[in-house]
This record gives sequence, structure tokens and C-alpha cells, in this order.
Amino acid sequence: MGRLLVHITSGPHDPTRAALGLLVARTALGAGHEVDVFVAGDGVAILRPETLDAGHGIGTGSLREHVDALVAGGATLYASGLSSKARGLTADALGGLPVTLAPPDKLVELIFAADRVLTY
Repeated sequence: MGRLLVHITSGPHDPTRAALGLLVARTALGAGHEVDVFVAGDGVAILRPETLDAGHGIGTGSLREHVDALVAGGATLYASGLSSKARGLTADALGGLPVTLAPPDKLVELIFAADRVLTY
């Protein structure tokens, strides 16, 4: 099996695209691949509990259901620390979601460790 990195930069303004990235990550995890998800830019706003609960993509499902399945399945979730700080998203604001706030060098590390990288 391989290792997939899904990089999500789409935020609440485009829940269909954000949910699609999560759906692809969830599908890869279900197929037995290792999965990392790195959320950056406007995408970090989808990690707020209120947005996860309300967000649904057209034909791509619920943000909350995808994230919960990823966490339960062992995927690793990261959020850009710089993007989060700029948008007022703190670890406390994540509502207990196991997300690591990470610097750009972590994203670079994940890119080079992955067999494939997809950006949504």
C-alpha cells in the first residue's frame, strides 16, 4: 500500500471541494493506504466544530462524517499553524479534534514522504 497526502486549501466558501478532498482521503484510508491530511489557507476554517457540523458538499458528503472517519481510521491531521493563527483558530477552538498545528517545513516533509499528493 502507499502513502497519500491530501492538502486542503478550500474553506467554507467551497464546501464541495473541501469535502471532496476529505472523501478522497477517507477512501484511500479505507483501501488500506496511509493518509495524512494537511489543511492550510482558508481551509483551516473547515476545522471549526460549527463548520464541520454544518458543512456538506454537493455530492461529496458531510465534512464532519469524513473527518470523524479519518480520525477513527488512523489518518493524521495537520493544520497550518500560520494560517490558523492568521484566522484566529487555536488548538482550544478545535473542540478536541486531534489536529497538529504545524509549520511549513512539516508540509514539505509530508510532501516528500508521500507517494502521491493531491490538493483540493
